[in-house]
Amino acid sequence: MLLELECIPCILNMSASMIRLLDLDESHARKIFAEILKIPSLRLDFSDTTSPDVIELVMTKIMRASGDQDPFSSAKKKQNDIALKLYPSLRSLIEESPDQLLTAVRLSILGNAIDFMVPHSMEHLERTIRENLESEIPVKEYEEFKNRLARSKLVLIFGDNSGEIVFDRLLIEAIRKICNPDIVYVVRSMPAMNDSTLEEAQFTGMDRVVRVLENGIQGPFPGTRIRRCSTEVRELVRTADMIISKGGGNFDSLDEEKEDMKGRVSFLLLSKCAPYHRVFGVPPFRPIMAHF
Repeated sequence: MLLELECIPCILNMSASMIRLLDLDESHARKIFAEILKIPSLRLDFSDTTSPDVIELVMTKIMRASGDQDPFSSAKKKQNDIALKLYPSLRSLIEESPDQLLTAVRLSILGNAIDFMVPHSMEHLERTIRENLESEIPVKEYEEFKNRLARSKLVLIFGDNSGEIVFDRLLIEAIRKICNPDIVYVVRSMPAMNDSTLEEAQFTGMDRVVRVLENGIQGPFPGTRIRRCSTEVRELVRTADMIISKGGGNFDSLDEEKEDMKGRVSFLLLSKCAPYHRVFGVPPFRPIMAHF
């Protein structure tokens, strides 16, 4: 999905939040933000540009200014710690559900709430889950998701945020109970905001559940651009029976390449903004499951 007007204040707000996480003095913080404001796309020159493209430029400026290649590692660890503490109760919630896969799908999508734009306390996350766990996923879309799983031998999942990766683990464990495809979980090769890398996959135990691969993209790109991925990942995209894309960054970037995956890609994310509401017709902060 190409950049829209609402994306600009969203990216600027996210940039300010990221800078504040670095705990810099006000002069240094303002200097970094002034550099970010020079990005052409943030001054309405954004034809053929997606949000992840702009955020990659933002991340590059922040990394250079801070001298840290993973400036938000402590925030990622906090998000994973919170999610791992919730893991046992969430697993029980799934096991007690009359439709375990549906509950796991809902939780996996709700895990997308963990980002730089919301509080990161366990209480907030528990409240978010409690308030939204029964959010409707259209029967037609859910049935298509199950049908795709049932006929798949190879499922490729493009992961998104830290914390959210624990919710994805729950989904994978639920999938294993009804069918047994080969599942490969793809993470970022380089740190990008709070997105999961191999380090986070190992910390959360995802690597003990399925095969985990880095995407091969050499840059802090918070999404998935197939042509920038490694040869191995591109081959998996070509051969996978089903591709599950988690989160907004992956949707924004993969949306431009989805025709190459027609009939095989399923997007799971939250409706966090007006552009998603327009594209999917889903009210704010409600689950999105869409198949292409």
